[in-house]
Amino acid sequence: MDSYPRVLHDAVIDWYDNHARELPWRGLEATPWSVMVSELMLQQTPVARVLPVHALWLERWPTPADLAGESTGEAVRMWGRLGYPRRALRLHAAAIAIVERHGGEVPASYDDLLALPGVGDYTASAIASFAFGQRHVVLDTNVRRVLTRVVTGEEFPAPAVTRAERDVATALLPDDPATAATWAVATMELGALVCTARQPACHACPVAEACAWRGAGFPAYDGPPRRGQAWAGTDRQCRGRIMALVRENDAVTAAQVEAAWPTTDQRERCLAGLVDDGLLTQTTPGRWALPG
Repeated sequence: MDSYPRVLHDAVIDWYDNHARELPWRGLEATPWSVMVSELMLQQTPVARVLPVHALWLERWPTPADLAGESTGEAVRMWGRLGYPRRALRLHAAAIAIVERHGGEVPASYDDLLALPGVGDYTASAIASFAFGQRHVVLDTNVRRVLTRVVTGEEFPAPAVTRAERDVATALLPDDPATAATWAVATMELGALVCTARQPACHACPVAEACAWRGAGFPAYDGPPRRGQAWAGTDRQCRGRIMALVRENDAVTAAQVEAAWPTTDQRERCLAGLVDDGLLTQTTPGRWALPG
């Protein structure tokens, strides 16, 4: 039993060494700021969609100070169609805090990262691990799925991180900080490329022989219903359409917004929500723009 974690570490890290994707926020040339931007952008968003926007952001704002000097409206505009644009506001607020509290350098301390606007446990742990090579439990959706299948023998993890799940992840974390950081990104990559949600490629998995879920005959998930990603006709789609319209214009009128989304109650609700969230400013009655 004592050798079990080491067997997993060796197999997964060796696999990662041979199969990891080359991504701009990985490797020796990636700055902590690049890692931080990527982590905010990758939340609920596929890598393929993030890559071009990440490149544009780093070209325009290569440091936190560069972004902090811009308006929130420009951050939202540059966010483009990534979705969940409040993440752009959080990145902008975090950049300002980094300039004010840390001399413009992304802090290495987990506690300092956690204190930044819009940064939670996962993001702080990921930045500390991936940008600074520290030892932290990093539990994103992919890592949770891998550990749940391999160790617990269930198809999917619970909707939210449980204490038992965190205990398992902590017990498996390598003692050496550099190895722990590699383990974190390697398990994440394994979940993204092999141990996927819908069609896991068990034939390509380096730990298939040790997988409890596979050993149990792939029992189907029987936990609480998993949230879907409905889009058509939702408030998310309405908000996205309004934001796309505003990004393409200096300001929009009520008539333009009505043409983009004719359902009155939903349109008005989404407009009010976007203003409340700080993503839009109502400049005059019946006219909206990105925040200054």
